Amino acid sequence: MMGRTEVARGVLADGDACCSPVSGVALTQDQAVRFAGYLKAIANPSRLRLISVIAARPAGAACECELTGPLGLSQPTISYHLTKLLRAGLIERVSAPAGGDVPTTAKCVYYRVVPEALSAVARALTVTAP
Repeated sequence: MMGRTEVARGVLADGDACCSPVSGVALTQDQAVRFAGYLKAIANPSRLRLISVIAARPAGAACECELTGPLGLSQPTISYHLTKLLRAGLIERVSAPAGGDVPTTAKCVYYRVVPEALSAVARALTVTAP
């Protein structure tokens, strides 16, 4: 059985487009495991909000320390949820956001959403008309 990190990385790394639409072709066991990893990670309101807040930032990335205010959660709770999203492959660490006027310090850890991962979820949930 694949570990969580292997599942997250394998979704996009192995060349099969993670998941075919749920209403189209049946998912293979591997695809179902990969897709379930994504859904499990985002099946939490705080994590969905984190993805939303990070994606909405002008530079497309946010420092972990900047997320406590908008979400009203403590720093350890934010860190916990970021780790879950990171392991699932839905966000990634970046050294500094690309573009934008964002201050950087040695203590800042920036995260950005992985668009391909969210696209894979959207594709898998797409229902095609018969």
